[in-house]
Amino acid sequence: MPDIANDTDMVTVYAKEDQHDRWKARADELDMTVSGYVKAMVEAGMKKFDASVEPDATNQELREQRDDLKEELDNARDRISKLEDRLYHSDSAELERFVADNPGASFDRITDHLKETVPRRANEHLTAMEGESVEVINDAYFPRDDAEEIEQEV
Repeated sequence: MPDIANDTDMVTVYAKEDQHDRWKARADELDMTVSGYVKAMVEAGMKKFDASVEPDATNQELREQRDDLKEELDNARDRISKLEDRLYHSDSAELERFVADNPGASFDRITDHLKETVPRRANEHLTAMEGESVEVINDAYFPRDDAEEIEQEV
């Protein structure tokens, strides 16, 4: 029988059989009684447990994160909108619109229409591409990768 002092109180714990078996096995490994093991683990747990919960971020930090994410979302939506506009103004979209507006159009009529609308569409494409993949130097267009070298030469 364990040594019980007069200033102790009894605590009862109901454990499932597999829990008790694990506790007993570990207590045996440590050459302890199950009661001593449970008491030691409760004390150890209390030393590492802080009942107060600190938030991961302050309200201000959360607002800043929200604002950053909203800005990122707005930028993504703007980029998607620009890409959709570019798609709408593409050759295939132009063909689709022309054929829808002119059912039964001949191949020659379609190619004539494309020839007539190329300058407007080319301008729209180049304007959309400026700064992304194309740079304009002295009214001439260059791939963005080559633009730095050419600017140094000019």
